[in-house]
Amino acid sequence: MKLIELNVRKFYNFHTFEIQIEITSMQKDCSVIILAAGYSSRMGCAKFALRLADGTSFLENIMNQYSVFGCNQIIVVVNSEGKEFLDQSPIRFIDELDFVVNQHPEYERFYSFKLGIGRVKNNQPVFLHNADNPFANYETLNDLYLNRGKADFVKPVFNKRGGHPILISHKILRDIILVKNHDINLNEFLKKYSCKEIETTDENILLNINRMSDYENIYPVKKI
Repeated sequence: MKLIELNVRKFYNFHTFEIQIEITSMQKDCSVIILAAGYSSRMGCAKFALRLADGTSFLENIMNQYSVFGCNQIIVVVNSEGKEFLDQSPIRFIDELDFVVNQHPEYERFYSFKLGIGRVKNNQPVFLHNADNPFANYETLNDLYLNRGKADFVKPVFNKRGGHPILISHKILRDIILVKNHDINLNEFLKKYSCKEIETTDENILLNINRMSDYENIYPVKKI
């Protein structure tokens, strides 16, 4: 039987006003960069601030899931307005969190991701997670992590459709840092690298909440 080492810590939940215990797996050799710097013009508000039914924001839920998984560094890229909002919010930030402010969100994902890469401390693979999907299933993350090194990046697939998050190798991260042009489509850039597809039953990898109608079709609560 395989034993799994766990970390146990207490924290105060500002939504329920209770002391809670959080159990996390031991740290793994990986980081995550959460992209939350977009203007969210179609949504009309910051996507990361949307709430789940239990009152937890998208950003909190994403951070907590990667913390439980064992990522040793969690990097969040926001725009200046998003950072101002977070500075005034009651969101509980975990110890591993590192904020990066993107002053040019018009460059979109590639530039935001590049900024986040600049904060990665070790030569290790990085999960790329978009703030418009509040879910990061532990088993899905683990399947991607176990297949690291088998290709330049690893992505989950549900019913022949690729989704997120993806796990990107240090090789690609190094190449992105060297790119001078910021206005690049990240998906197009990744096409020149090898990809390992991992079949999953996790339908949430396809979730992409871009409009308020997408949100209201799934969640009964409104934006804050």
